[in-house]
Amino acid sequence: MIDQQRLRPIEILLVEDSPSDANLTIRGFENAKITNHLHWVEDGETAMDYLYQQGEFVNTKRPDLILLDLNLPGMDGREVLTQIKSDTNLKLIPVVILTTSNDEQDVLRSYNLNANCYVTKPIDIYQFIQVVHLIKDFWLTTVTLPSET
Repeated sequence: MIDQQRLRPIEILLVEDSPSDANLTIRGFENAKITNHLHWVEDGETAMDYLYQQGEFVNTKRPDLILLDLNLPGMDGREVLTQIKSDTNLKLIPVVILTTSNDEQDVLRSYNLNANCYVTKPIDIYQFIQVVHLIKDFWLTTVTLPSET
């Protein structure tokens, strides 16, 4: 039986304030063997507008996966994660924390806020690309994502 989810593009929301990290992540997902639409926003407030389909995002599709940096200007990633996971309409969207922080407190707090996984960005560009490919392989080909409710 064909998985109906795989017949449509996977919608990904990347919340990342670093243009260089965003570019590497976007390029990594562009090379995916599964069709995906990756949408990039640079801060927490814009991410929430996107998720609530407000302003310029009125006609956007709900993401199947969120890649979230913790260290964002304004509303940081921890606040975004808290809001997502406390909202009954958003809480089932898997959230992958993708951040430079390897601080144990950040890891523990993210999991306490119900992050689905925590990945520390490597400093080396080639390792960073490899991490993006591993995320892509796991989240887009291995797991079954919840369908929009």
